[in-house]
Amino acid sequence: MRPLEATYGDLAPPYRRSSSNPYEDDIALDLVQHYPLLAIAEDTDKDTALHILAQKPSAFPSGSQLTFWQRWTYKCIHLDPQKASLIASGDIEMPHEGPPHRRSFTKRVLHRISEAFWKGLKLCVPGFTSIYELKLTHLQARELLTCICREVPNLEDEIKLEAVLRKALFEAVKQGIVEFVTEIMKHYPEVVWFYDDKDRNIFFVATAERQEKIFSLIYKMGAKKNSLATHWDKDFNNMLHQAAFLAPSSRLDRVSGAALQMQRELQWFKEVESVVQPKYKEMINSHLKTPRALFSDYHKKLVEQGEQWTKETAESCTVVTALIVTIMFSAVFTVPGGYDNNSGNPIYLNQNSFLVFIVADALSLFSSTTSLLMFLGILTSRYREEDFLQTVPTKLMVGLSMMFFSLATMMITFGVALFIVLRDRIAWVSFPIILLASLPVTLFALLQFPLLVEIFISTYGPGIFDKPKKNLCPSGSTRSSTRCFR
Repeated sequence: MRPLEATYGDLAPPYRRSSSNPYEDDIALDLVQHYPLLAIAEDTDKDTALHILAQKPSAFPSGSQLTFWQRWTYKCIHLDPQKASLIASGDIEMPHEGPPHRRSFTKRVLHRISEAFWKGLKLCVPGFTSIYELKLTHLQARELLTCICREVPNLEDEIKLEAVLRKALFEAVKQGIVEFVTEIMKHYPEVVWFYDDKDRNIFFVATAERQEKIFSLIYKMGAKKNSLATHWDKDFNNMLHQAAFLAPSSRLDRVSGAALQMQRELQWFKEVESVVQPKYKEMINSHLKTPRALFSDYHKKLVEQGEQWTKETAESCTVVTALIVTIMFSAVFTVPGGYDNNSGNPIYLNQNSFLVFIVADALSLFSSTTSLLMFLGILTSRYREEDFLQTVPTKLMVGLSMMFFSLATMMITFGVALFIVLRDRIAWVSFPIILLASLPVTLFALLQFPLLVEIFISTYGPGIFDKPKKNLCPSGSTRSSTRCFR
C-alpha cells in the first residue's frame, strides 16, 4: 500500500466514481480541499485526478452542447466562485449570507427578493434547474482543477511531474477542453513545449483531432507561434500535414452532409496554411507526400460522398421547383373569376386582391425558375475539392432559399385566389385560408431551414476559429475598445 493510501485509507482514489457526473454532490472538490495530497494520488490504474478530469469534457463549458435559449439562460445565471462549493447542486436557492441580526434591513430585503426570483425561475423557465446545475458543475470543476494544479508541484520527482502533466494535457487536447488547457498553461507555461509519443506538440494534436478551440490558442502565443508551427513529428509531418489527414469521424459527424464536411476540412487546411511558413507548404514527409497531395489522397472518398449528397439533394429539389414553375405559369392564364367576354380583361382586374394575386404569382414563378436553374447548375457542374469551400454551398443555399420563397408565395397566390372566389359567399373564409396555407410553409421551414442556416453560417459566418481582430488603427496608434489613440 502506498503511503498516501495508508494515511487516508479508502479515500485515496475518491475521484473515480461510477456516476456520470462525478461532481454532482461536490465530493471531489471537498475532498481535495480537505486532503490536498489526493490531488497527486494515483488509483489502481495509475491515473491521477488530473487525468480523470481531462477525460470529462462535459464538466466544462466547451464540452457542453447547448441550444440558443439554453446558452442565453446559462449566461444569465450568475454564480459566485467563492460560494459555489457551498451550494448543493440540487438546490438553486441563493445561499444565506449570515444570521438575520447581522445583516441590515436592505440586505435582508434583497436576499428575500433574490430567493423569490430564483424560485420563480425554477418554476416558470423550462429546464432552468438543469442549466443551473450544469453551470454549477462547470464552476466546481474549474475550482477543482485549480486546486489540483496548486498541488501538483508538490511532486518531488520532476520526471513524474512532467509525465503527469503531459498525460493529462494531451488527453484534454483530444477532448477539446480549452478551459483545462488554458488553466494548465497558466500554472505551467512550459507545457507548450511538451510532445507526445509521436513527437507532436499540443497544436499538432489539436489540428489532427480538429479541436478548433485549442488550435485558436496559437494566436495568443506571440513570438512562440512561429517555433510551434515550424515543428514536425517522427514521420516528418508538419502542422499542415496534420490538417491534411481526414478528421476523426466523431468530429465529422457534427457537420450535416458530406458536402459541408468537406467544406469544414478545407477550412481547416486553409487556416493552418495561413499559419505555417510558405516553405512548409511544399515540405514532404517520410512517405514523400506534400500536404496538398496528402489532403487529396485522404479526402477522395469524402469528395465523392459530397458530390453524391449534393446531387441527390438537388435532384429532389428540382422536382419540387419544376412543379411550382408549371403551376405558377399556368395560373397566370387561369385567373380567378375568368375574363370578361367583351374586353378580354380579368373580371377582378380593378380589385386590390387581384393585384396581390398577380404579384405573388410572378414572384413565385421568378423565384422557382431561379431555384430550378441553380439546382440544374449543381447537377451539371464539375466537383473539384476547392468547389466545396464556397461554390457548391453558395449554389445550394441560393437554390434552397429561392425554393422556400417560391413555396411561400405560391401558397399566398392560392390563398388569395380562394379568397377572391369565395369572399362574397363566405365572409369569414380569410382566416382558415391563411391558417391552412401556412401549414406547408411552416413544415418546410422546420425541415429545411436549419440546413439553410447551417450552410449560411458555415460559408459566410465568423468562422470556427477564434482569431484576433485586425488592428484597423493607423501606424503609430494604439487601439482601445472603441477608439484609436496616438
